[in-house]
Amino acid sequence: MIPLSLYVHIPWCVQKCPYCDFNSHTQKGAIPEDDYIDALLDDLDTDLAAYPSIVTRPLHSIFIGGGTPSLMSPAQIERLLAGINARLTPSNNMEVTMEANPGTVEADKFIGYRQAGVTRISIGVQSFSADKLTRLGRIHGPGEAERAAHLAHQARLTSFNLDLMHGLPDQSEQEALSDLEQAIALKPPHISWYQLTIEPNTQFYSKPPTLPEEDTLWDIFDQGHQRLTDAGYVQYETSAYSLPGHQCAHNLNYWRFGDYLGIGCGAHGKLTLLEHDQPRLLRTVKVKHPRGYLDPDKAYLTDSQWVKHTDLAFEFFMNRFRLLEPCPKADFVSHTGLPLSHLAAPISQASEQGLITETSTHWQITPKGKLFLNDLLAIFLAD
Repeated sequence: MIPLSLYVHIPWCVQKCPYCDFNSHTQKGAIPEDDYIDALLDDLDTDLAAYPSIVTRPLHSIFIGGGTPSLMSPAQIERLLAGINARLTPSNNMEVTMEANPGTVEADKFIGYRQAGVTRISIGVQSFSADKLTRLGRIHGPGEAERAAHLAHQARLTSFNLDLMHGLPDQSEQEALSDLEQAIALKPPHISWYQLTIEPNTQFYSKPPTLPEEDTLWDIFDQGHQRLTDAGYVQYETSAYSLPGHQCAHNLNYWRFGDYLGIGCGAHGKLTLLEHDQPRLLRTVKVKHPRGYLDPDKAYLTDSQWVKHTDLAFEFFMNRFRLLEPCPKADFVSHTGLPLSHLAAPISQASEQGLITETSTHWQITPKGKLFLNDLLAIFLAD
């Protein structure tokens, strides 16, 4: 049985960051918490009625993202999680992650979130430099970021993550590595360390800042990776490092091509459904704007599409090859419904180019494949 996760989107932020292309909306007045939680649970009910086979599957993980979910009160998060658990059966040791802003008021809620059922907090630090935080449009300062990490330790969560960015506007190699060292010194069980990219429909896209040169970016990653490794962190995904036993179960399910329901404004879902005893993949998208999402006369679902059989191999490997672990061949068959013979030509080409290695049971991306991931994935694109 393919693991099932649930993504919950909370769309509001205090202000929109200039690099952010997520579906977030600046908070204007009080957040309609009661109405939104009601809508989320109704959205879930609608999905479960539409896809009844999902109801019998245990829930592997929940991820509450945004936006800034920590703008919601612990009482409302407790009501949300209780409603989910009443509708779906949690698996043993189900992970419940919630994103949080390091601002003082929100950080003080950590114990309340744990009591509500959250097991893991992901704290959006991004940088420990006051200047860089201002450039990124963040509303917290370095001291609040440090305090949030200390409070996460004190809250006795199962785990927590620090989100950190590098390759920031006018950032030197020394500044980037200093940020990373400060994050490591706080001893989080997990660090997400990723390079800033300029995305369309963002303020940075319309007014591009000056970013570090490619050689500097490579040196930052090379030295930063070594420092994380020396501190005991293991890279298991392109931008994710964890201490042993603290990988993010929810994100692992994404990259292993697992299934997930998506509820909330603009939330995406991916479901494996049987049709004539063969698995088919359905992708879903919900209404993006809170006003439309909360309109009782409108449907939550705005788009649903079956993934074409010709696109399955590319989509599978686009996810799996973000992970550094070997990929079981059996997973390709069970998650796509396609035979291994479907991959004979592209696997042979990728192997000949030194991008992957192969055993009788697994494929493994090579260091070269990791560096030239786009070239590797292009091999699996249908003609």
